Amino acid sequence: MTSAGNTAEHCEDRAMASGHTATREKHGREVRVWDLPTRLFHWGLVAAVAVAILSAELGMLSIHMLAGETVLILVLFRLGWGVVGSQTARFADFVKGPGAILDYLKRSRAGGEAAFTLGHNPLGALMVVALLLILLVQATSGLFTSDDILVDGPLVPMASGATVAALSSVHRLLANGIFVLIGLHVVAVFFYLLVKKDNLIRPMVTGRKSLPGRVATSEPRRAPAALALAILAASAGLVFLVLRAAG
Repeated sequence: MTSAGNTAEHCEDRAMASGHTATREKHGREVRVWDLPTRLFHWGLVAAVAVAILSAELGMLSIHMLAGETVLILVLFRLGWGVVGSQTARFADFVKGPGAILDYLKRSRAGGEAAFTLGHNPLGALMVVALLLILLVQATSGLFTSDDILVDGPLVPMASGATVAALSSVHRLLANGIFVLIGLHVVAVFFYLLVKKDNLIRPMVTGRKSLPGRVATSEPRRAPAALALAILAASAGLVFLVLRAAG
């Protein structure tokens, strides 16, 4: 091959390599963001809340109570997993103060890689915490709720009449708050999908998230699945013991 031919081939190879690099920078790479316990919790909670809402509307109160107890177990698990679980599941990783939230809002206006977060962004963190807290109160108050006619929660015999009345009112009022939070959550997810072109649903299904081209980050630390099973078993055991103690 002639020297001119070698030079031309070398230039072509460099152009192809440059094109591949540009493609990688444009599309980035994928990292495992959400572990399996976090994803199973998320979709399990969606299913349990849906069953609780539907069964209440249909008057199937035995199923409603079972769904409520499941919600309580899952929320207790998530609280524990948020302390000792994988990096992106820990509250310390995504629950931020007002300064971080304002900074995220400024970066969001800039768009692109400036607003990138690996796990929950600071605004999403507020929704996560609000949902967990309201579901914890809702599921717990449901154990003390009575309709004064046919159905009593399993812990009603352990509380005074005034306590039962108060918690029954809380349970009914919080149902509206849950609808509002769920609606805001769904709207936010589709806003990010359609407007910001950030698919939040796919990572919660596959566990993997696409990084912008120039964002350099390592895989988040993952806690062992055995630890998740232990926390789930402890959460279920705690609820079971409380219900059993009530008789």
